[in-house]
Amino acid sequence: METRRLGNGGLEVSAIGLGCMRMSFGDKPIGDDQEMVDFLRAAVQRGVTLFDTAEVYGPFTNERLVGEALHPVRDQVVMATKFGFKPDTDGNVSPANGYDSRPERIRQVAEESLSRLRVDAIDLFYQHRPDPAVPIEDVAGTVRDLIAEGKVKHFGLSESDAATIRRAHAVQPVAAIQSEYSLWWRNVEAEVLPICEELGIGFVPYSPLGRGFLTGKIDETTVFDSSDIRSRNPRFTQEALRANRSLIDLLQRIAAEKGGTPAQIALAWLLAQKPWIVPIPGSRKLERLDENLAAASLELTATDLADIDSALSVITVVGDRY
Repeated sequence: METRRLGNGGLEVSAIGLGCMRMSFGDKPIGDDQEMVDFLRAAVQRGVTLFDTAEVYGPFTNERLVGEALHPVRDQVVMATKFGFKPDTDGNVSPANGYDSRPERIRQVAEESLSRLRVDAIDLFYQHRPDPAVPIEDVAGTVRDLIAEGKVKHFGLSESDAATIRRAHAVQPVAAIQSEYSLWWRNVEAEVLPICEELGIGFVPYSPLGRGFLTGKIDETTVFDSSDIRSRNPRFTQEALRANRSLIDLLQRIAAEKGGTPAQIALAWLLAQKPWIVPIPGSRKLERLDENLAAASLELTATDLADIDSALSVITVVGDRY
């Protein structure tokens, strides 16, 4: 598979990575551990080198799963994980507990993630969400020190704005920004992508397939289990799904012309935006993984991209993303 570079620090990864959250966290059914270990190793065999996890996924179980699966191929892969949420009285982290990016907490998470991932250094260490109580300079400085100590290799931020990215980068060069970005969520185009280009920072879109909507396999008749975040998501109400159908019609038309699938068009569109963009679609099935990875070989011409932008300009996406 084609590789791409994230940041100016020599971090090179596959053009399409793999989001691992749903292998042990989120909507059910979740595969058993051995099934997911086999799946992760199959992804490596197919050329995937960037694997994305976080302490909060599970919590903790996803990091252990990724660590077990990838330990035999450690020298072939890049493992990204995240810090930034507060533990409860039982030590479990959750977004519901609030943020915690104090230097001492970052150091604690780093040590625990190193153990769960079974590595000597974390390849890419993201702040999962900005913490309004902790100056970003303190966050970047702590990760800078961890890099100097050999415990972290590269620094990342997730869902940060342009001003925060600039302040962090002045203290410790940022390798990658991870935020939601897809054909139906393009807010990062206004300020975040320009600051990435200016400073030489890579961009890693999560939910590049719109939580499955852009695959064309979801419509207003789809019923989501109560464990599925989409059952509470404004963009996945029957009314919103029906209203957003025109976007799927567009993808299906282009996919038919290109001999691909709507998901492949959505991923190819992202890859065509900038050479330093590396989407991380989540998957738990080999057929979906193969479909997603094939998008790296699907070329959209300048005319194709202009046609997509023109069509999107008259489509209003209905529903908030959270």
